[in-house]
Amino acid sequence: MATLAAGGPIEATKDDRFFLRAAMLMALTVAAGFSLQLAMGRSTFHSPPLVHAHAITFMGWVTLYLLQNVFVATDRMALHRKLGWIGAAWLVPMLVLGCWVTVAMVRRGQVPFFFRPLQFLVFDPVTLFGFIGLTVAAILRRRETAWHRRLHYCGMSLLLGPAFGRLLPMPLLQPWAWEAAFAACLVFPAAGVIADRRRTGRIHPAWRWGIGTIFATLLVTEAVTYSPVGASLYRSVTAGSPGAAVAPLDFAPPPAGPLVTGRG
Repeated sequence: MATLAAGGPIEATKDDRFFLRAAMLMALTVAAGFSLQLAMGRSTFHSPPLVHAHAITFMGWVTLYLLQNVFVATDRMALHRKLGWIGAAWLVPMLVLGCWVTVAMVRRGQVPFFFRPLQFLVFDPVTLFGFIGLTVAAILRRRETAWHRRLHYCGMSLLLGPAFGRLLPMPLLQPWAWEAAFAACLVFPAAGVIADRRRTGRIHPAWRWGIGTIFATLLVTEAVTYSPVGASLYRSVTAGSPGAAVAPLDFAPPPAGPLVTGRG
């Protein structure tokens, strides 16, 4: 992040404040979503090690993103650059664990009842690839601050689906529960566009690429879910597992007892 945002030092400072506040709000959204699950008794710490590893890794990214914005806002750029390379390496376990947990849940036939199992199998990895694509693009454009921070921001917004999914009344939103959580993730990029317009009178082109990528994940997910490719993928993933007996596009009935996530 060696360059200043368009508009000079004053605009750069305003940018720093906006992205720091947004990062704090994103972190609070994640904390609120998962804390609500715990408080409502729908989450448990008695989960397999894989689930804990997944949670620690993704929470670690939220922490990294927040710290990076703190370092920029407080002009500690040396720390920002060093932590940035740790963040780049962090993407690998995020991708592996994210896909692994998704496949494990689908194979066990334990997809949340307000999601179609095949859609769940598709949207988690597609979202991850969208996030990683935006993050890698941000790293490649790290010397262009305005691009760098906006692409990172859009990538982070994509990861907020699970948090919003724990804050929204998902069972009541069926059959559009995933789409509702996706729409909620767009609140942050929309706020970024509005903030740009107010500060500079224009919308930075990075938003078009970032938001375009977010919408691309929606289109790819829906296209694969309702295609022969998706059906074939589901059969391959669930072969020889309890998930094979679950209809890929049917919603499971609500649980008879309390809903508990973090499968044991």
